[in-house]
Amino acid sequence: MTKTKKLINAPEDIIPEFIEGLVGAYPDLLCVEGGTGRAVVAKNGPRDGKVGIVIGGGSGHEPAFAGYVGRGLADAAAVGNVFASPSPEQILDAGRAADGGAGVVFLYGNYTGDVLNFTMAAEDLAAEGTPVRHIAVTDDVASAPRERIGERRGVAGDFFVFKCAGAAADRGDDIDTVEAMARLANERCRSMGVALGACSLPQTGKPNFEIGAEDMEIGMGIHGEPGMRRTRLETADSVVDTLMAPILEELALAAGDRVAVLVNGLGATTQLELFVLFRRVRKILGEKDIAIHNSWVGEYATSLEMAGASITLLKLDDTLTALLDHPCQTPALSVGAAGDIAPAGKRSARVVKEGAKAQAIDRASLKDSGAITPVLFVTMMDAIADAIRDKQNWLSELDGVIGDGDHGVTMNIGWSAVKVELDNREDDAVIAETCETIAHAFLTAVGASSGPLYAGAFRHAASAVSDRLNLDPAALAAWIRGMSDGILSRGGAKPGDKTMIDAWVPAAEAAEKAAGEGADEAGVLTAAVKAAKAGMDYTATIESRRGRSAKLGARSVGHVDPGAASAFVSLEAMLNALQSSKA
Repeated sequence: MTKTKKLINAPEDIIPEFIEGLVGAYPDLLCVEGGTGRAVVAKNGPRDGKVGIVIGGGSGHEPAFAGYVGRGLADAAAVGNVFASPSPEQILDAGRAADGGAGVVFLYGNYTGDVLNFTMAAEDLAAEGTPVRHIAVTDDVASAPRERIGERRGVAGDFFVFKCAGAAADRGDDIDTVEAMARLANERCRSMGVALGACSLPQTGKPNFEIGAEDMEIGMGIHGEPGMRRTRLETADSVVDTLMAPILEELALAAGDRVAVLVNGLGATTQLELFVLFRRVRKILGEKDIAIHNSWVGEYATSLEMAGASITLLKLDDTLTALLDHPCQTPALSVGAAGDIAPAGKRSARVVKEGAKAQAIDRASLKDSGAITPVLFVTMMDAIADAIRDKQNWLSELDGVIGDGDHGVTMNIGWSAVKVELDNREDDAVIAETCETIAHAFLTAVGASSGPLYAGAFRHAASAVSDRLNLDPAALAAWIRGMSDGILSRGGAKPGDKTMIDAWVPAAEAAEKAAGEGADEAGVLTAAVKAAKAGMDYTATIESRRGRSAKLGARSVGHVDPGAASAFVSLEAMLNALQSSKA
C-alpha cells in the first residue's frame, strides 16, 4: 500500500499545532479557553443573556468545525482528534466559554462517538446549572432509509444547521427558539456525496480505503465510511443527476420553491470541478423553476485529502431565509458587510461549581486474598498499553474496511495517556482507584466512542472490586463482568450487534464459569481470552447493527469488528503479564 505524504511535524502534535496556527491567523476573531486547550472561542461571540452555540467534532474536516467560530455563528468549537469526537472535558470547556446565562445548544454530526461525548458533556454542564440542548445533524440521505432518518449521518448539512442556529442565538432568541430553528434547518436539509479517492490519517500515512482508478463510490461518508454502491466513474453531469435525485425527492421540491445550495469539496477536488458540478445543479433547479437564494461552492466540510464532493440543499421558508441572511463573521464564512456586525456585548466571568471530592479509602478494610495485587494490576494495564501500541496498525486496518480507519490510533492515544497517568499515580493506589484513573484518562484524551465506553467500563469495574485490595479468581471475574456491564450501560449495544460487546460479554461469562469451577486467576483469564477470541472471530460472520459500519449491511460480513479485536488484545495482554509475573 502506498505511503501518503503530509506537511506535518509529529503526528501527535498536529491538533495543538493546528489550533495554534488557526488562532494565530485570526487573533481578532478567535482565542483558546479552558484547561484542555481544545476549545476555540469567538472573541466577539459569547455574551451575557445570549444562548451559547457550541459546535464540534473530529479534526480533518476543516474548515469545520473551528472555522465556523465567530460573531453570528458559533460561540465556541470543541476540537477532537482526527476523525474522533472531542472528549466530554473538551466539550465542557467550550460549553463553559459559550455560556452567557441563557443556556447552551450543542450541535454536532450524528455519529456514535459524538453522541456519547456530547451527551456526557451536556449532563455535566446541566449539573453545573446551565440549561443545555443538543441536536445531532442527520442530513446524509445515503446513510439510512427515510423511515430510519434518526440513524443518518451528519455531513455537509452541518453548515446550514450551524448557520441558522447561530443566527437565531445572535439575534437574541431564547433557548427553546434556538433549538427549534436548528431542528427546522436539519429537517429541511439533505446531502449526498461521491468519493473518487481515499484519505489517510496522519498517524498511519496509509489510505483509509482502496478504490480503483476508474471507480467512484456513491454515498461515501466524510470519514471514508463505505457508501451505497461502487461503480465506474461517470461524467460530472451524470454524477450530479445521481446525487440530486434523492435530495429532490425527499425535500419534495416543486416549482416556486426556494433553496440554498452548497457544493462542497472533500479535500482534493479542484475549484474547476466543483463549479462544473454547480453548473449542473443550477440547471436542474432552473428546469424545475426552483429558485436559488444563496449558493456556496468550495471546501466547507472536508475529509482530509479525499477526492470527491457533496451536494447539499436547504429548502427555505421565510424563517430560514432570514437566519441564512443574518450577518456573521468567522474565518470560513462571512455574511453581510463588516458594518453589519454588532459590537461586542458584556461578558461576565463564569463561576464553575467544584465537583465532589473522592472519599478516602480505608485500605485496612479491603479484602486482601488473591494473587493480583495493586502493583501487579498496574503491570497488567501497562501490558495492555504496550499491546495496543504494537497492534494499532492492524486495528486501524480492520476499522478501515468497515469504518473510518482510526480505531487503532484512537485506542493507542487512550492507552498512551493511561501510561502517563499510571506513572504519576499515588504509590499506594488500590485497584479501584487505578481503574478510576484509567477512566479519567480515556475520557480526557480520547473522545471518539472508545473514550466514554472504556471510561464507563473502568468505572463499573472499579465499583465491582471496590471492596478489594487484591483480586482473587472470583474478584477478577467480577472485574471483567464490570468492564462488560460498563460498556453495555453506556453504549446500548447488545451481543450480536458486531461490536466490542461480542468479545466482552462472552469473556465475562467464561470468566465467571471458570471461577465457579475453582480455576485460579490465570485460569479465569485464560477462559476469558479464549471466549473473547471466539467472540472476535464470530463478528466476521454477522452483519453490523451499530455504529458507522451498520450502514454497510451485508457488506460488513467477512470482516472482524475492530472493537472486538482490541478487547481480545487487551485481555490477552493481561494474561501474558500475569503469567510472566509467575515465571
